[in-house]
Amino acid sequence: MLFNSIHFILFFIVVTLAYFSLSWRGRWILLLATSCYFYMVFKPAFILILFGTIVIDYYAGIWIAKTEDKKRRQLLLVISLISNIGILAFFKYYDFGRGSVNDLLNFFDLRSIVPPLTRLLPASVSQWMVNGAGEVLLPIGLSFHTFQAMSYTIEVYRGNQKPEHHFGIYALYVMFYPQLVAGPIERPQNMLHQFHSYFKYDFEQVKAGLMQMAFGMFKKIVIADRLAEVVNHVYDNPAEQNGISLLIATVFFAFQIYCDFSGYSDIAIGAGRVMGFTLMDNFRSPYESASIAEFWGRWHISLSTWFKDYLYIPLGGNRKGEYTKYRNQFIVFLVSGLWHGTSWNYVIWGGLHGTYQVTAALRDKWLKKSGMAIPQNGFLKILSIIFTFILVTIAWVFFRNDKAPVERSFTILQKIFTLSWQETLHTPFNAVEMCFCVFLIVFLLVKEHFYQTISTKNTTAFYVLFSSIAFLTYFFGVVTENQFIYFQF
Repeated sequence: MLFNSIHFILFFIVVTLAYFSLSWRGRWILLLATSCYFYMVFKPAFILILFGTIVIDYYAGIWIAKTEDKKRRQLLLVISLISNIGILAFFKYYDFGRGSVNDLLNFFDLRSIVPPLTRLLPASVSQWMVNGAGEVLLPIGLSFHTFQAMSYTIEVYRGNQKPEHHFGIYALYVMFYPQLVAGPIERPQNMLHQFHSYFKYDFEQVKAGLMQMAFGMFKKIVIADRLAEVVNHVYDNPAEQNGISLLIATVFFAFQIYCDFSGYSDIAIGAGRVMGFTLMDNFRSPYESASIAEFWGRWHISLSTWFKDYLYIPLGGNRKGEYTKYRNQFIVFLVSGLWHGTSWNYVIWGGLHGTYQVTAALRDKWLKKSGMAIPQNGFLKILSIIFTFILVTIAWVFFRNDKAPVERSFTILQKIFTLSWQETLHTPFNAVEMCFCVFLIVFLLVKEHFYQTISTKNTTAFYVLFSSIAFLTYFFGVVTENQFIYFQF
C-alpha cells in the first residue's frame, strides 16, 4: 500500500481510531493483522516468505538465550543469519550473479551454464516468483525487514536483548506497518518494549505525528514527484540531452531522492507517533553536511548505524590500525552499494563514497601532521558544504542509472563536465514551472535549516498550518501515486 494514496489515508484513519478504542491485547492483534493486510496489498503470496523468516528468527532467539554452549549459540546465530541472507540473496541477487557469471563465460567464448529460475522451479511456484522475462520478483521492502530481523538475533546473541517469547509481539516487531517496507530499520531494544506498552491517547503526540506526516506527504507529492518529471524526461534519453539539461536533472535528482525517502520516513515516524510509538530519526538535513562522514551521519541513519554496528565493528572497526580502518570503511560502502541493488552502478556508487571517506581521512591526517586545520565555520564551511554536495551529486548519477549500463553514467558525467553555458535547457517544464521547482528546493533547505521540526503546541496554529499543508499538497501535488524509490530495495 502506498503512503501517497487515498487507500492509505483511509487505512490510517480506520486503524488509528480502532487502535485507541482497544485494550493492549486487542491493539497488538489489530496492528499485526492490519500490517499483514498493508503488506499483502502489494503481492499477497510474499507474506509467506516473511512469516517463514519470522518463525526461524523467533525460535532462534529463544534457543540462543537458553543455550550456554558458545559453539551451539554461534551455530544457532549462523542458521538464523543464513536463512535471512539466503532469502535476500536468492530474490535480490540471483539474476545479478547469473548475468555476471554468464557474461564472464561469454567473454571467453564459453557456454552459459547458469539457468534462469524458470528452469529450476516448478511452474506452480515460478508463476508468482518469476516474471515473464525469467527474472526473480523482489518482495517489496525485503532488504529492510531482513536487516531488522537480523538485528534481533544478533542482539540476543550479544546479550543486549532478552528473547521475545510472545510470538505475536515478535512478528509485529518485524511487520509493523509504518516502517515495514522502507524503514527506519529499527533495533529490538527500541521497539519490543514499546509493543508491550499501553499508550494512552495523547493529543500532543497526535498533533506532532500528523504534522510530520503532512510535511512528509508534501515532500513526496509536491517536491519529489514534481522534480521526478524533469529527472525522468532527461535521464530516460541521456544520449539526446546536452550537458546543461543533464546537470539540472542530476541536481534535481539529489533533492528528488531526498524528499522521496525522507518523506516516507516522516510519514512512517509520524504514523507511529500518533499511536504513541517512537521510531528513530532517519534524516537530519544531510545536504547541510560539510564532509562525507557528516553526510552519512545525517542520511539514512538507521542503515548507516546498522552497518557500523553489525559489519564495520565486527570487521575490526578502527581498533587494528589505520590500514584496517580504511579497508573496513571501504568494504562497508561497497556492501552498502550492493545492499541497494543488483547493478554495477550501485557498486560504483558505494565505491565512490568509500573513496571519498578514505581520501578525506587521509587528508585530515596529513593536515593534522602538518599542523594545519580546516576552520569549521564561516565562508570555508560553506565551501565545504558545497563541495560535499557536489561529490554526493556526482555519485547520484550512478545511483540513478541503476538499470542502465555503466557506460551511460560515464557518458552523462562527461557531458556535464564539458557543458557549454550557451546550451539550451530541454525539460518538459516551461520557465515558470522550472522556477517553481527551484523555489521548492530553496524553501526545503530554509525550512529544514531553521525548523527541523514544526512546533504543534499551539492548537490553533496547528489546525491552520496542518490544513494549509494539506491544501497545498492537494493543489500543487503531482497526484499520480508514484511508488517511493526505496520500495525497490
